Amino acid sequence: MTIATEQVHVGDELPTLERVVTREDVKEYADASGDQNPLHLNDAAAKAAGFPGVIAHGMYTMSHLATSIVRWAGDVSALTRLRVQFRAPVFAGETIVAGGKVIDVQTDRRTATLDVWVTVERDGKTEYPIRRGVAEIRLA
Repeated sequence: MTIATEQVHVGDELPTLERVVTREDVKEYADASGDQNPLHLNDAAAKAAGFPGVIAHGMYTMSHLATSIVRWAGDVSALTRLRVQFRAPVFAGETIVAGGKVIDVQTDRRTATLDVWVTVERDGKTEYPIRRGVAEIRLA
């Protein structure tokens, strides 16, 4: 069931959703998507491109973000728009954390607009593989 309009307020934060990115996840995503770029599957190719090892697909990271939004909204059909900026790679073995915040509620349209992102901790700093994302949710 989709979250009700009266339950959503500007400033509300979505619960964060964490996931450790595994090599198996990246391989399964490559197989499912058809994107067999060696940067996602082969350490030598990734290292030759300047990365420490294989990188997750940007869309894999975005799908984790979409999952976090849908869990909060209560229904997959509630997510009507998702636009993001890919800002940094994600490496196998890292923990990605999806989050968001309500920035607008249109009660007459029964929609909420969210600022959404994905973070990863590197060398004691928070980096944003996805930042300045915008999602729109249909409310009940």
